[in-house]
Amino acid sequence: MNGTSLFEELLQQSYALRRDSLERETGRRRLETDELLDVLRHRELLELLIEGPSDRRDIQTQLGVSRATSHRFTRWLEQQGLAERRDGLWGLTGHGETVAEEVLRFERNLRAAARLEPLLECICPDHKEFIIEPFADAVVTTPTPEDPYKPVERFLSLLENSNTFRGFNTTHMVPPGVGRFYASLFDDTETELIYLPVVVETLRSTHPEQVADAIGHGHLALRTREALPYGLAIFDGRVGIGGYDDETGTMRVFVDTDDGIAREWARRVFEAYRRDSVPLESTVET
Repeated sequence: MNGTSLFEELLQQSYALRRDSLERETGRRRLETDELLDVLRHRELLELLIEGPSDRRDIQTQLGVSRATSHRFTRWLEQQGLAERRDGLWGLTGHGETVAEEVLRFERNLRAAARLEPLLECICPDHKEFIIEPFADAVVTTPTPEDPYKPVERFLSLLENSNTFRGFNTTHMVPPGVGRFYASLFDDTETELIYLPVVVETLRSTHPEQVADAIGHGHLALRTREALPYGLAIFDGRVGIGGYDDETGTMRVFVDTDDGIAREWARRVFEAYRRDSVPLESTVET
């Protein structure tokens, strides 16, 4: 399965979960809490068997349980249709493999949600299109007392090592006084940005000659849109998301990854916002 197909699958799963949450009152049978907890209680057993069939003695040894407990485990597996015994070994059925994979995915996504908490807190009202799974192993950069600009530095380091840069933002990507950013923006990197109109006007008023030259040489493309959800940065090989303080406009967190699904997601999100934006030339008074 290629990256695009997997992206479509993740997207459809995300939409399906949201439909489920909206259809709770339609009479569809949902799993009881005890049923879900029963699967989670046997998480280590399922994880063991997804690696391959095991006999009961291996189950006892690997999980550190008694003989009686191993018998109870295998009986539960059989009753649930999750595993069957073949040639003395317990192996997962197709149903069991799917359940085991979902348990692993559930745990991974919980860990990811915890790691991404600083970002989710910033973008929560507008992150309906955000897919957590591809960002599970992302680099999460937040300020520290010793380095309050650590997220900005992370962003700049990626920008300086990229030949192209596309994205959108609710405010300036970095504070206006950071010369390294504007050197890349105007001189080093092929750039296309979508900003709020007020941000574009500020950029044009503080750097009029550089903006005009960069646009004139086809090196910089600026577009405007009346509303944007957060900061999105697409580099050559990575994609990053910035969360900002609503009052001060400072970057509170920057999350980046080279995951292929995340990059495909970012590309589609950028194109969607780009289609609903206006090129700078269309906003210039004549």
